[in-house]
Amino acid sequence: MEPASGEVEYEPRSVKEVLAEMKDTAELLIDLSFSAVFHGSDDIASEVLALEGKMDVLELQARMSLLMAARSPEDAEELAPVLGVVGAAEKISDAAGDIAKVVLEDIGLPQTMRAALPEAIETLVRVSIADTSPLTGQTLGALNLETETGVRVIAIHRGGDWILNPDKDTDLRVDDRLLLRGPDEGIGSVYEQATGGQYEPPKPPEADDTDLERAVDSIVLMKNMSELAVDLAYGSVLFDSTDVAEEVVELEAEVDALQSRFEAWVLQAASRADDPVSLRGLVHLANSTEVISDAAVEISEGVLRGLGTHPVVEYAVQESDEIIARVTVTGGSAFDGTTLGEEQVETETGMRVIAVRRPPDDWVISPGPNTDIHAGDVLLAKGTRSGAERLEELAGDEPT
Repeated sequence: MEPASGEVEYEPRSVKEVLAEMKDTAELLIDLSFSAVFHGSDDIASEVLALEGKMDVLELQARMSLLMAARSPEDAEELAPVLGVVGAAEKISDAAGDIAKVVLEDIGLPQTMRAALPEAIETLVRVSIADTSPLTGQTLGALNLETETGVRVIAIHRGGDWILNPDKDTDLRVDDRLLLRGPDEGIGSVYEQATGGQYEPPKPPEADDTDLERAVDSIVLMKNMSELAVDLAYGSVLFDSTDVAEEVVELEAEVDALQSRFEAWVLQAASRADDPVSLRGLVHLANSTEVISDAAVEISEGVLRGLGTHPVVEYAVQESDEIIARVTVTGGSAFDGTTLGEEQVETETGMRVIAVRRPPDDWVISPGPNTDIHAGDVLLAKGTRSGAERLEELAGDEPT
């Protein structure tokens, strides 16, 4: 725990445990920061900065533990990629904090930005449990919110602590701040139960018909590509796959190219804008998003340089809250000889397939609904543990 003075002391925590918590925190920070921009929410932006502070502590704890573990040159070589993963998660955290400051410091964004974001982010809302709420004292398992409403509690802020991986045994208490993700209709129901009030989804403005639209579209695309790069980077670690790691490098290069075009479009727009200073927020968003793609390359650095994957990183990826699963399609299963769209994989399981590996070692990155799948294919997917179990059932794979 962090002392009141702000100093951080060494704790004999498992590196695997700290890395898993850092991965969960970093991914949550990306979601929260862009949600803060979309909602124009100081509250959500403040949660980002609170989590960023938590990440600083986790990074120091991880580095202390790794220093304690390195006793020889061979240990240092094995642990170097782990330090890369730690540093990358911290970079993502800092980038998310910079995005949140665009909101908190009123740096300014054109209305076009907020109009473009709903298609790029999932609805994410913060609610506080009122003392009259029927949710008080109940566990998430008893409430079965995800099945009943489609809403998932992705984190709970309780006092000064965070619960990043609430499970069926996690109880809800008065003044808990829940971070909810799901469809507006379901969120409206949970919001009313939690607060007693009515949820009013934000109404984004119409997109401006200006030259800024191209710049804004490029930021949205940079965001999507950077998040995919992070997912694939963790996948490259899980597979110890140079091929997937090289895809991460390609994505990072594409994000760099997008940023260059973005800068040109913003400069053109600024020359015709009544208030060019109002475009500063866009520049901050683009720079921070590019940092996220750079961090993805750092996660896969050990694989790219032939150092392999340290077991502690692989275990951390497998044991984090939102996991990366690899599932092999077997002959005669529901998936054999069909497409991702026909089987409605994401709808049926809640897992998003981010890559498909075909024997002997070909990859389909960012597969779509028309991507066909056959026996022997390996699906690389991201989602919850329960979703991964359902994916294994449909693919005919034996749980690991």
